[in-house]
Amino acid sequence: MEKKMKIIIVGFGKVGSTLTEQLYSEGHDVVVVDLLEKKLETAVSDYDVMTVQGNGASYNVQLEAGVEEADLLIAVTASDELNLLCCLIARKAGQCHTIARVRNSMYNKEINFIKEQLGISMIINPELATAREIAKLLRFPSAIQIDTFARGRAELLKFKLRPEFGLDGLRVMDIMEKLNCDVLVCGIERKEEVTIPNGNFVLRDHDNVSIMATPQNASKFFSKIGVNTHRVKDTLIIGGGKITYYLAHQLLDMGIRVKVIENDKDRCLQLSNLLPKANILYGDGTDETLLLSEGLHNTQSVVSLTNFDEENLLISLFAMKHSNAKIIAKVNRITFNDIINELDIGSVVYPKYLTANYILKYVRATQNAQGSNVETLYKILDKRAEALEFCIRENSPVVGVPLMELNLKDNLLLCCINHKGKIIIPRGQDSIQVGDTVMVVTTNTGLRDIRDILK
Repeated sequence: MEKKMKIIIVGFGKVGSTLTEQLYSEGHDVVVVDLLEKKLETAVSDYDVMTVQGNGASYNVQLEAGVEEADLLIAVTASDELNLLCCLIARKAGQCHTIARVRNSMYNKEINFIKEQLGISMIINPELATAREIAKLLRFPSAIQIDTFARGRAELLKFKLRPEFGLDGLRVMDIMEKLNCDVLVCGIERKEEVTIPNGNFVLRDHDNVSIMATPQNASKFFSKIGVNTHRVKDTLIIGGGKITYYLAHQLLDMGIRVKVIENDKDRCLQLSNLLPKANILYGDGTDETLLLSEGLHNTQSVVSLTNFDEENLLISLFAMKHSNAKIIAKVNRITFNDIINELDIGSVVYPKYLTANYILKYVRATQNAQGSNVETLYKILDKRAEALEFCIRENSPVVGVPLMELNLKDNLLLCCINHKGKIIIPRGQDSIQVGDTVMVVTTNTGLRDIRDILK
């Protein structure tokens, strides 16, 4: 079974603190390294972890942090080069796995070379990861959030139940019969409550509903309830930072028209050279007149990516009022999740959570190198539940038994089986086989092995 890991986190910023919180709550031994004493005091008071003050790229500082016994070192300081150097020294000083955050797009084409030559286990670029997430949402604008499983063959989509869908008051099992679609309702968020529903659960308008399906069946389901499933034709991006560069690149490749408003003249020139097919405008994205004169009324999507969370949220609210666009806002610092959810502004992306989630997936996979390990992990339902993908590598008490005969934990749903590339939305008579990957949604956190789904 899994073992507790010893993990060193270098850099206690937004991502560092999010990771510390998650890994500490899962029972790992965490040591935080940072130059600033004030940050370390926060780490100790919030999470009761070990800390070392100093430069994480120093051999002696790493020794003090216990690199010789560590399983993993994660470098998430503000400097790419420092992160790479931390990992290089950790590889030489100990025998641990290493993860570096690298943000400079210049290194992007060299990532594989850097990984191999420096022996780094994983390199994460938060801006690129965020851009991919946003592009996914613009491909399917009715969804608030999309997580992919089985290498893209299955998707978990979250959407808001609107009165015009005509599903209010129906039970989950009635919907399946009424629409005759192979989708599974896996989670409901209603105000403060999060539920993993059974067939008798009654849906209400304004619920946030998460469904698991293949991309084709999800499209079929949405078109039957009268939801637009076509990707957007154009997008207006406010702010011209790194995420915008990666996002515009992807959208232009998908044939989507891109207009960017940026208030720094030099950056506009830079973006014009980098993105010749995009329409780059010099101006203030918070100027209502400018937004309206640039066709806000008719645009199909608005993405707010300025450096100020408050601006992104206000621009989104303004865009909601003056258009029918798909709206996406980036939030970096603000932690008033419940208030942001109440604003109902479409999709909100949090780069720090995305980055932490990628790293957590890696930690889980490393932890269980054998048996049935967690291939994929997403925090879903407002971070209060997990969607996990298990790879079944050996026989166990769950293999070959009809699902209806398994004594599953409460608040847990087996929502998808990938059997040799065929996606099965499971019913009671289906069973899990060796070689399958299995998707589970649950509010029980910390599942490590497929056997953990049993009571």
